[in-house]
Amino acid sequence: MELTIPRLIPLRSQELFRIAMTHRSAAANPVEDSYERLEFFGDSVLGLVIAQYLYEHHPDWDQGKLSKAKSSVVQENPLAETALRLGLEEHLILSASEEATGGRTRPAILADVFEACIGAIYLESGLEVARWFVLEQLHGYLNYVSEGDVNPYDFKSKLQEFAQAVWKRTPIYRIVEETGYAHERRFVVQVLFDHEVMGEGSGRSKKEAEQSAAKAALDLIESARRSKEISQDPFSH
Repeated sequence: MELTIPRLIPLRSQELFRIAMTHRSAAANPVEDSYERLEFFGDSVLGLVIAQYLYEHHPDWDQGKLSKAKSSVVQENPLAETALRLGLEEHLILSASEEATGGRTRPAILADVFEACIGAIYLESGLEVARWFVLEQLHGYLNYVSEGDVNPYDFKSKLQEFAQAVWKRTPIYRIVEETGYAHERRFVVQVLFDHEVMGEGSGRSKKEAEQSAAKAALDLIESARRSKEISQDPFSH
């Protein structure tokens, strides 16, 4: 079956695109026929391109600020959002069980296939085309960090600051689920205040899952504040 490569992806090889879109659950040979090796390669290309961009455009930033800015751009959230904007979810090749459990819109898979596409573009056309693609697709996130917020996705810090300022409390994180193969772990984490769950999230690492849980808690707090369900302390009864 011939796949239609999205017009915004500078790739001609049907075979490379097919591999980049194939989850291991649907691959005859998970090593040769799934996106995992391309994703590994594309992740390195992505990191190089973003690191070079930040290094050249922000000569006044020290190593710590450069590192935080890079991490905020190459993490799961912006990559998954970019994959959705490109329509990659429509081209994913998944097993029936993975499809049934929401794999087509799972952020971890979407981030992986975006990185796999970067790897495929590099293999076909070289670094300059891959660089153009990365910067073209992620320029919005790069602009955001360049404007001063080098941690736009550091929801843990934002929640910590809010909780300390408003409630004089510290959030607690706990892992409630750990699944997947050793090289493709998936963590589910809850964030609690006074033993009450305020948010739950998942990710490819404990850190990503904690960030996702913190974002869920912040979204809940914002929603409650807007609807005037809470004022200063949601735990007062």
